[in-house]
Amino acid sequence: MLKKLKKKILISLAFGGLLYLGFTIYADFNQVAKVFEKFDWLLLPLLLVLSLLNYFTRFLKWDYYLSLLKVNVKKIDSLSIFMSGLIMSVTPGKMGELLKSYLVKEINGTAVSKTAPVIFAERITDFVSLILIGLTGAYIYGYGGEITLGVGIFFLIVLIIVGNKKLALPIIGLFEKIDFIKKHIVKIHNAYESSFQLLQPRPLVYMILLSLVGWFFECLGYHLILSNFGVENSLMWASFSYALATIAGSITMLPGGLGVTEGSLTFLLIKYGASKEIAVASTFLVRVVTLWFAVLVGIVSVTFYQRRFGKIAVETISNN
Repeated sequence: MLKKLKKKILISLAFGGLLYLGFTIYADFNQVAKVFEKFDWLLLPLLLVLSLLNYFTRFLKWDYYLSLLKVNVKKIDSLSIFMSGLIMSVTPGKMGELLKSYLVKEINGTAVSKTAPVIFAERITDFVSLILIGLTGAYIYGYGGEITLGVGIFFLIVLIIVGNKKLALPIIGLFEKIDFIKKHIVKIHNAYESSFQLLQPRPLVYMILLSLVGWFFECLGYHLILSNFGVENSLMWASFSYALATIAGSITMLPGGLGVTEGSLTFLLIKYGASKEIAVASTFLVRVVTLWFAVLVGIVSVTFYQRRFGKIAVETISNN
């Protein structure tokens, strides 16, 4: 499995490298280099700490959801599993984070179908919190409302269906007639029961609020980067543009939103009045200290996980 992970990460790194090269050419390499010379690199440790605070806040969500499902995992093991899952940040829609469910199964035998909905709930609450930031910003700044509202309506429909068994169970029943799905119907029902429990109003509201705290740390980091480059911006605008770009990248289902997120951040900054070179340099930095730093933390965490529990030898988690 790790060989496959390494291959996917290397492919994403290569794609990211080509992408960033294209952005650099667009903005003029020499001009981008001059902008980087003005960056206060003493700010970098603070940016990384803010990203770590974001990861820790997301860990609290993960651990809370496990407790709701009564999945008993030691806190240190739960943290190790969560941080290891960050290695999958460059998979489409971060769905590679299903690795976390497999690692839980390795430790205590809990079926993947029971804990996989935790990843689904994490993504739902992340999206809802980003949508709330996006809608607030769209109201204040007068643009970006269409895409944010459209995504918001989609997730509202999902929440209504998942939260109402009278709607969800008949839909699941329709798929029972398909032979391939029928073989896995017990797992599907287990997954739905977990999803239903996780997305009840109280845990949903609590975890959306916690998600807002987590995103605040990354948005603050972006605000500090822009301010360091002399871009006069409010924390609200930085949060709005970061949320909008993240939503745009996520709905494409591209690994880590590569290309679309970067393009959106750059476009929004130029629209705001920043020069091309500052827009590109800022985008590079915020993606390095968020997306690529997450992958690095995941790699380190997987290494420590294997030292504690042995090599991750499974080739696929789809059959568990």
